Amino acid sequence: MIIPGMHDATLIVLSILIAMAASYTALDLASRMRASAGLARHAWLATAAVAMGGGIWAMHFVAMLAFSMPGMEVGYDLWLTLLSLAVAILATGLSFLLVSRARTGVPVLLASGLLMGLGIVAMHYMGMAAMKMAADLSYGHGWVAASVLIAIGAATVALWLSTQASRMAVRAAAAVVMGVAIAGMHYASMHGAVFTAHPGVDMAHGSASLNQVTLALAVAASTFFILFLSLAAAMFDRRFAMLSEREAQALRRSGERFRALYQRTPLPLHSLDREGRIEDVTEAWLALLGYRREEVVGRPLINFLTEASARRFVQTDWPALTGGGALREVEYRAVTRAGDFLDVLVSARLEEAEPGAALRVLGGLTDVTERRRAEEALRQSQKIEAIGQLTGGVAHDFNNLLAVVLGNLEMLRKRLPDDPKAARLLDNALQGVRRGTGLTQRLLAFARKQDLKPRAVEVPELVRGMAELLERSIGPMVRIETRFPTELPRAHVDANQLELAPLNLAVNARDAMPEGGALSIAAAERIVLPGGPGSLEPGRYLLLSVADTGMGMDAATLARATEPFFTTKGVGKGTGLGLPMAQGLAAQSGGRLVLRSQPGQGTTVEIWLPAAEAEAALPPAEPQPASEIRTVESLLVLAVDDDALVLANTAAMLEDLGHRVLQAASGAEALALLEEGHPVELVVTDQAMPGMTGVQLAGALHLARPGLPVLLVSGYADLPAEVAGRLTKLNKPFSQAALAAAVAALAAPGRGNIIPLEERRAAGPKSA
Repeated sequence: MIIPGMHDATLIVLSILIAMAASYTALDLASRMRASAGLARHAWLATAAVAMGGGIWAMHFVAMLAFSMPGMEVGYDLWLTLLSLAVAILATGLSFLLVSRARTGVPVLLASGLLMGLGIVAMHYMGMAAMKMAADLSYGHGWVAASVLIAIGAATVALWLSTQASRMAVRAAAAVVMGVAIAGMHYASMHGAVFTAHPGVDMAHGSASLNQVTLALAVAASTFFILFLSLAAAMFDRRFAMLSEREAQALRRSGERFRALYQRTPLPLHSLDREGRIEDVTEAWLALLGYRREEVVGRPLINFLTEASARRFVQTDWPALTGGGALREVEYRAVTRAGDFLDVLVSARLEEAEPGAALRVLGGLTDVTERRRAEEALRQSQKIEAIGQLTGGVAHDFNNLLAVVLGNLEMLRKRLPDDPKAARLLDNALQGVRRGTGLTQRLLAFARKQDLKPRAVEVPELVRGMAELLERSIGPMVRIETRFPTELPRAHVDANQLELAPLNLAVNARDAMPEGGALSIAAAERIVLPGGPGSLEPGRYLLLSVADTGMGMDAATLARATEPFFTTKGVGKGTGLGLPMAQGLAAQSGGRLVLRSQPGQGTTVEIWLPAAEAEAALPPAEPQPASEIRTVESLLVLAVDDDALVLANTAAMLEDLGHRVLQAASGAEALALLEEGHPVELVVTDQAMPGMTGVQLAGALHLARPGLPVLLVSGYADLPAEVAGRLTKLNKPFSQAALAAAVAALAAPGRGNIIPLEERRAAGPKSA
């Protein structure tokens, strides 16, 4: 007779919860297994096997206790029940071992899932066989097959999840699914079980007895307690592992920071043994000197110093280091692998393992080469500035001498009889004065003190107009090439001075190409942005470049090329003022000069000039004949100059023009003469005088005698801005014709003393 069975709903739910808890615990323990190694890994593997296998067995046993048959007492064979527990744990452990040792490939995973699933099935049917009752047990083959497939599938999924690093939420969801699947395997198998009672069995109705419920609760409580302990152990292990990992990460970060600090330090470091040989160096040290590590380690440090520095290190600094324990910023010259010299500061400290026993020397280099170069450049700049000031002073004094000579020669010409030979001698003397005037112009150009008249200049037209002069100056062996793009801006510069610059540069290029070559004159527009090169103001510039294919200059020659009177030509072949004059013109015009050259690669000179505003280029002024002397009625003129020769010469020229002259050697003396009541009608004063300058004297005269004309005589261009447009200025040295024209202009009715003097062109070459 087939006995119908029934299940206790509470125990069914309890069994499913056990399956879920066991699945979650196994997955959690598997994560610890993956994170461990050695003996700890095997311990977690065994724990996971016990949790999974034991939990499935407990679910199975509680589910068996939830099943009851009316009037049928059921007992269990103890040994067979324990054997079923051992089979579940062993199969689960072997499966975990397989997936943990081998790479998680599909064949290994499927084999492990098959082993674990069959172990669970074996455990289940061994547990069923352990039942003792007055009935026979048989199975429906379809349900048996279904239970086997469910067991293998659930086992495979469980093993796959155990190899994945999943979050807690994912593990919890997977545990729910697996718990339901494992419970489903059990209840599918129970659905296929058929119980046939033995004859004579009382078929009274009943349900699970109190003993069954009590036993089920005891098994469930024990299982949950074991699983809880396993989870607690995993939690503490995870916590300890997290703390250990944090500590390890902190140590790694600290080590990385230390290595980064060591490797990226701006001070190249080295360590030396007690013999002064290099033990180790940093990458910065190697990069500074250009060596590879194997070329450095084991060699004495002195091998990388110049002979003088090495001798000082061995004889003086090494004994001081070993005796005193430290060196601080001692300067040496190091030699790079490429043969270049570096100025370095060496600091070192002696490290001792114990008193008296030197372990090593720790030291470092600081590259101060650029600092030394900057200091040298500053010294050179100060030197050039001092030379410029000296040059300006010399040119001023020379202008005074030329003014005396020129004035006396002109007056002498008037008084000599009509003698052709004497006239020729005077012309030669005047020609010498004009050449001297050109020399002072160059000197003042370098000192940036020549009197410039900047205007909008068409540079291409200016250079083309000089073509014949350039060709005659450099000869037939040098080919001239010009490159001027269309629509170039005009340059704001003094045209007369600019003509001299390419001419002088072309002559220098000719001398640098004794075998002939090419001279290229080009121009281009350049835009300088804020923070641009050099000290140029932002704006538009015209770049005039003169390049040759000559022998070029080395670094030492290039550094001195713009010094006045410096020349590499032979005696009598050059003044050394061509480049300084071009540099002075560019600087005074608001631009700059750039010089580039290398031996064997020629020289390029760039003159940067500010672009003129949009305006028409001014036509050149028509020169007035130098011999035309403008005369006016006799005036009482006060001549003021601190140089007695110049004062006497000026007075003589004025008297020769028919004027009466009072002489004063200073501004104070001139004011005193005016206070005496002399009816002075014109004042001719020098600018550069001690005590009171010409401009200051003009200001005092304006207060004392408003409307009194003042003619300012000077070889400098840098007058104060507030008076530069209000005073008439005559450049030294000046001819008698130029002086007469200036006096006539000031004496014109209604002109007062605000008279611009254009007639100074009549004086011949400008003296600046």
